[in-house]
Amino acid sequence: MSPHNISGKKVAFLLTDGVEQIELTSPWDAVKQAGGEPVLVAPGSGTVQGFNGTDKGDTFTIDLAVADAKADDFHALVLPGGVVNADHLRVDKDAQEFARAFFAQHKPVAAICHAPWLLIDAGVVSGRDLTSYHTLQTDLRNAGANWSDDEVVTDQGFVTSRTPGDLPAFNDKMIEEIAEGEHEGQTA
Repeated sequence: MSPHNISGKKVAFLLTDGVEQIELTSPWDAVKQAGGEPVLVAPGSGTVQGFNGTDKGDTFTIDLAVADAKADDFHALVLPGGVVNADHLRVDKDAQEFARAFFAQHKPVAAICHAPWLLIDAGVVSGRDLTSYHTLQTDLRNAGANWSDDEVVTDQGFVTSRTPGDLPAFNDKMIEEIAEGEHEGQTA
């Protein structure tokens, strides 16, 4: 359990079908345990399909369509990974705008595994220090990011990690950054 308390803070989790289930459920539980309110935001309505690697996992109920979501209503954004999830979100204009708004408002953003793909298309990684699943490093560097192969990288409220194995460090840093609130250096 985190030593940081984020009571009263709403945290958007942006995802779609193909999300890596543990990269949703572990940070979700960390937010709840720290007193925050997680909200599942996705394109469309109904449910999204989680995956455990290539095997179907559980389904999760969507709380809010991304087209109707506003960063103004949240304190932070979490982007779980999963190849299919990230590949679909990266071309969704509403998802791009929603993610970009958190950077523009200096709010904490946490992205793990393949999730930074969306942030390339949202135009917010240039000049930023980050990590991701190793296969994204060329894409991220080509977009101007400073990629490194580290368990967790934090850059002015922007938290990134590589794989499910990094979740303990990712969750701790994510909660710490949400507790700290807005970061002036967190910009689009």
